[in-house]
Amino acid sequence: MKQLIRALAAVIIVSLCLILIVNRLNSAHGYTSGNTLTIFNWGDYIDTDLIKRFEKETGIKVIYETFDSNEAMLTKIEQGGTSYDIAVPSEYVVDKMIKEDLLIPLDHSKLPNLEYIDSRFMDLPFDPGNKYSIPYFWGTVGIAYNKKILGDIEITKWNDLWDPKFKNQILMIDGAREVMGMGLNSLGYSLNDTNKEHLLEAKEKLDLLTPNIKAIVGDEIRLLLENGEAGIGLLWSGVAQEIMWENEDVEYVVPKDGSNIWSDNMVIPKTSKNPDAAHKFINFMLDPEVAAQNTEYVGYSTPNKGALQFMDEEIINDRRFYPDEEMTAKHEVYENLGKRMLAYYNDLFLEFKMHRK
Repeated sequence: MKQLIRALAAVIIVSLCLILIVNRLNSAHGYTSGNTLTIFNWGDYIDTDLIKRFEKETGIKVIYETFDSNEAMLTKIEQGGTSYDIAVPSEYVVDKMIKEDLLIPLDHSKLPNLEYIDSRFMDLPFDPGNKYSIPYFWGTVGIAYNKKILGDIEITKWNDLWDPKFKNQILMIDGAREVMGMGLNSLGYSLNDTNKEHLLEAKEKLDLLTPNIKAIVGDEIRLLLENGEAGIGLLWSGVAQEIMWENEDVEYVVPKDGSNIWSDNMVIPKTSKNPDAAHKFINFMLDPEVAAQNTEYVGYSTPNKGALQFMDEEIINDRRFYPDEEMTAKHEVYENLGKRMLAYYNDLFLEFKMHRK
């Protein structure tokens, strides 16, 4: 018994020593409990070298966690188990978080680099005056297609995908708003349509596309299209650009029959224990040179007009990824449809996936 007590005492002493050593090391680097920043972002959505640079310049330690969907992010913040200082939701989720009182209002006086953001992406209906959110990246939903696999064809609209010659050639991202939106747009309806008859019509039309669908997938869509495992993909513009860098046979188009223009945004949740550091990080990411480096790494379009001078002209002049105001005006931003209607979208999408089986 005495030996057991001695062993337990030794374990406790060693544990206390280790905690003391870690705390001293953290203090030596300026990393105290009050000097950390916890960020919740999409996977592979920042140049990690920039995190290291921010830590070095400010002495603030960054704890970085990732999520794979807006819904997963929102659920975790609602539960409040982790004190996130920054999150990066899409626009319709920003609207939802504002209405649920989950966000801290931003102090624009601490964000002098806000002047570099393109006015097209400011003061939008989901957050008038950008009281709670700052644009991070933006893009479109569209069609990537492999000209080598499909032959001498040109795809210009969603309705082209129902052609029987594309049997077993289409990969789709696993997203209810994106897939249902494709069905709605192909019928001439809004991405934010709440008419249940229209939604059922869209779902029934998607069912007719089943023979052409190879799979509904997640992040693996990039490698599958890059490696020529399928000829067509419904996806986001940034993913398409990454594929095109690796496979010159792939083309990307924003459909003429309508599409989504989206933005992801930096916000400070009410769970934040260090809003001052959060403002510093947001302002750091708004610096034009920083934004340019981050954009080149991530591959999505930047809303930072100051960053464009540091970027390759071939990229910023590509209207597929940097469409002008006339083009962007034709596309829709996702709106917060409310819990019941979003659940209805999700139910129809699930039925569509079950129909494929």
